[in-house]
Amino acid sequence: MMRPWILPLLLVLCGSFVAVGLVRSGSPGTAAGLLPVFLALAGVNSPLIFPRSVGAAEAQRRSAVDGRPVIYWRPGCKYCIRLRVRLGRSAHRLHWVDIWRDPAGAAAVRAANDGNETVPTVVVAGRPRTNPDVEWVRQQLSRSM
Repeated sequence: MMRPWILPLLLVLCGSFVAVGLVRSGSPGTAAGLLPVFLALAGVNSPLIFPRSVGAAEAQRRSAVDGRPVIYWRPGCKYCIRLRVRLGRSAHRLHWVDIWRDPAGAAAVRAANDGNETVPTVVVAGRPRTNPDVEWVRQQLSRSM
């Protein structure tokens, strides 16, 4: 499954080319400062910052048992990244479904969003909410405890 890694790999390659060009032109300090920026952007846009994804069926089963929300997401989505970062440590208590890895998850998102794969889509007790406020997600998580 290379699709989630395309953007991070492009960022690493571009950053490397820019850094090499800067070093060759006599600006190693600028290259040393710029390369970490590209690497940080690659890391933020990679699937690595998200908790381990499960399949849609497994996430729905777990949610039915513990009442925690299911979050449908995809790598590279700035709204998903924002939600993930703002949730902080509590993000690991939610059920995450990568719609690029799970066709059933993508179908669930399309069903909730008039045929569009708009993420993040958060489902609580069978009710979907697209791009919700982080405080609302925290409230739903605290209710499930």
